[in-house]
Amino acid sequence: MVKDSEFLTLVFQSILDEIDVGLHVVDEHGNTIVYNNKMMQIEDMEKHDVLNKNLMDVFMFSKQQDSTLVQALQEGKTIKNVKQSYFNNKGQEITTINHTYPIVKDGKIRGAVEIAKDVTKLERLIRENMNKKGNTTYTFDSILGTSPAIQDVIENAKRATRTSSSVLLAGETGTGKELFAQSIHNGSDRSGGPFISQNCAALPDSLVESILFGTKKGAFTGAVDQPGLFEQAHGGTLLLDEINSLNLSLQAKLLRALQERKIRRIGSTKDTPIDVRIIATMNEDPIDAIAGERMRKDLYYRLSVVTLIIPPLRERKEDILLLASEFIQKNNHLFQMNVEHISEDVKQFFLSYDWPGNIRELEHMIEGAMNFMTDEQTITASHLPYQYRMKIKPADIPEPETPRHQPAADLKEKMESFEKYVIENVLRKHGHNISQAAQELGISRQSLQYRLKKFSQPPAES
Repeated sequence: MVKDSEFLTLVFQSILDEIDVGLHVVDEHGNTIVYNNKMMQIEDMEKHDVLNKNLMDVFMFSKQQDSTLVQALQEGKTIKNVKQSYFNNKGQEITTINHTYPIVKDGKIRGAVEIAKDVTKLERLIRENMNKKGNTTYTFDSILGTSPAIQDVIENAKRATRTSSSVLLAGETGTGKELFAQSIHNGSDRSGGPFISQNCAALPDSLVESILFGTKKGAFTGAVDQPGLFEQAHGGTLLLDEINSLNLSLQAKLLRALQERKIRRIGSTKDTPIDVRIIATMNEDPIDAIAGERMRKDLYYRLSVVTLIIPPLRERKEDILLLASEFIQKNNHLFQMNVEHISEDVKQFFLSYDWPGNIRELEHMIEGAMNFMTDEQTITASHLPYQYRMKIKPADIPEPETPRHQPAADLKEKMESFEKYVIENVLRKHGHNISQAAQELGISRQSLQYRLKKFSQPPAES
């Protein structure tokens, strides 16, 4: 019988430690008798710091009554869905949403149980967003590149500063979408207003609505009057990064707010007019996101009044060495170094590499290389991170000079002629379907459209 009891205790403890909510149980004197692993994670404590100790000796509350466990013990009432902020024994602030209820036997309160959900990071996120107003540093002068692909996007983005229409920025990770968003804001008549940036992928589905639209005091127990991102961005710009990560029901609510130009806080019956310009970003082709049901078609049409496709670095290789030079100078200033050159074999590698991480990858590669340098002035293959170093072939053969009787323009014309030939054949193969042709060529739809315009091709079916 004893063995059965020990086994049941073991099973009970195992279950408590595996559940994904915090569990804290105190006896009638406020001493902790149950404290599971999830609660340890939420409060960043060890079990021996809490077990068999009085609640008020371990944690600090602004008032004793602020402890929902103490309220359950003293008043015998069940408290549901209450937000509570307090401090652990290290002085760290913890914020949870609690369900707390007393344990009653023979009409007497014998203890209390608390089930907690962690919202500490979310509360910190709200405060950070409140401090982001007007915090922009980039303008169009910050966007480097002379290639036609990037210059075309810059010119279109500059035109977009004249209005308050929504803008959709699509491009792979690391292509510089936030630079464009801040540049559009700073170049517009909203530059004196707030610029609020939020990565939608970082928002939990259960709380994203309150983050976007705000809450009214009394909406739920512990709720306070809290403006959402739309109200914080009033008169300015709201950047919604990775908009396609929002679930479809939330996208519908976002669409309604954009169409009606007003929002309603959770728990409120009053609509609040908003004057906000929306800039949204996606790290995939919008058509693919719609087809994969990650993006509502109606929201896409609402956001894409102005659509800018930021080209990946592999489609603007003319800019690679210019960007590399800029990153070298930036790190020279940070590290107090005097690096001036890149070796020929590294240059050739830069120009032949596909750059899946785009500009961000190039910047990190330069910074990593300069961390391995001392007083050298030239970045060589030996300075690059190992995973790149092994891909570089030594430049044993010097670059041939162009003969005086053969102008460089001849070679350029031949390359353009061959490029035109390849594009024409691929288009013909796919019945002039832009999407399919671009996929086979390994370039974006916008890049293919740009080349067709350059070659004066007749319009193709999309």
